[in-house]
Amino acid sequence: MGIKVVKFGGSSLADANQFKKVADIIKADADRRYVVPSAPGKRFKEDDKVTDLLYKSFENAGKPEFEDVFGKIRERYSSIVKDLGIELDLDAELRDIETCILNKAGRDFAASRGEYLNAKILSKYLGYEFIDAAEVVFFNDDGTLDAEKTNSVLAERLSDTERAVIPGFYGSMPNHTIKTFSRGGSDISGAIVARAAGADVYENWTDVSGFLICDPRIVENPAPIELITYRELRELSYMGATVLHEDSIFPVKVAGIPIEIKNTNAPEDKGTRIVASCRDTNKDMTNVITGIAGKKGFSVVTLEKDMMNEEVGFGKKVLEVLSKYGLCFEHLPSGIDTMGLVLDEKKLLGIEDDLIADLFAATASDSINIENNISLVAVVGRKMRNAQGTAARVFNSLAQAGINIRLIDQGSSELNIIIGVDTKDFEEAIKAIYNEFVK
Repeated sequence: MGIKVVKFGGSSLADANQFKKVADIIKADADRRYVVPSAPGKRFKEDDKVTDLLYKSFENAGKPEFEDVFGKIRERYSSIVKDLGIELDLDAELRDIETCILNKAGRDFAASRGEYLNAKILSKYLGYEFIDAAEVVFFNDDGTLDAEKTNSVLAERLSDTERAVIPGFYGSMPNHTIKTFSRGGSDISGAIVARAAGADVYENWTDVSGFLICDPRIVENPAPIELITYRELRELSYMGATVLHEDSIFPVKVAGIPIEIKNTNAPEDKGTRIVASCRDTNKDMTNVITGIAGKKGFSVVTLEKDMMNEEVGFGKKVLEVLSKYGLCFEHLPSGIDTMGLVLDEKKLLGIEDDLIADLFAATASDSINIENNISLVAVVGRKMRNAQGTAARVFNSLAQAGINIRLIDQGSSELNIIIGVDTKDFEEAIKAIYNEFVK
């Protein structure tokens, strides 16, 4: 018997009908032995996600609004249990959670109870063992994941457990308090369980049939991506593709475990398979590029200085100033006598003048200026390095659409080309590139 770890997102477990779909998927393959659920998501557009309600409960603890908000949470879980027709009394659990929130047990504790309760229900419905993530997922004092301790303890626990449900999104700190990952962190939990279980595949079930080449809100019915590497996924996730949490790649990459993105509402769809290497599959790909993604909200700080390229330590001086302000640069497009710093626009609010003054003092640059309202578009693809004229096609497509390129950044790996455009041209830039390579 093989091992598949399956993670289900909030939309996949929003109500009892979705629970039933999930159970059918799990039972359809005996290898699906370990399940990682998220908290209930939205049932319809105007609905609330349970995690949002839990955050709201914490924020309103001790206020008149608390009872109304927590009542919605109680009703949501009671409805799921009732509609599934299972014998499970969550009243005591809900009372304990309510008391802990009112006593300020912690924001992370409050948020984590969505996954905790969903896992309780799903384990009962499936007849699987429940394993509390707080007992097997560990964080360091600084809030970072203790990956090796987690893998060791969890692997030992799973070796004695044939089938289990482990809630996603949280673990425990050294002082035994609850700590959560960032939003969407159940993806990371699933990858952690997959590594510890020595899984053959990590299946991530959501409400879309895998990755699409670009955002369907920008391009109508974009083509799907059937096969993608970890590195390509990392680039696209970082630049805004939101199907999978970008940090969820690392645990499975270490173990060489492929990820499959599947649709709970259309389990027969092929989805997207994510692997370490596609050396033997490039011949099956029709597109030079794998995907297009982008982000808005950047500023570009440009420093100009004659003979910059011959000045030892110039870059170090720049980075020391950025460090003083707690700034990280996103990209660093440079020329012989110029250096561009692509920074988060929001983080520059209120400090622009001081930053420029300190950069002048540290580098004695001839000129320094800041341009705001810049958006970045990344064109990603492992085949680009062997396809002549790819960059020219990108630039020509934008020129034909009347879009001015504000910056260009391409790494030596030739895995991606990043271009900067005015934010007003962001959507049209993505459309132009997609039409050039896909249509």
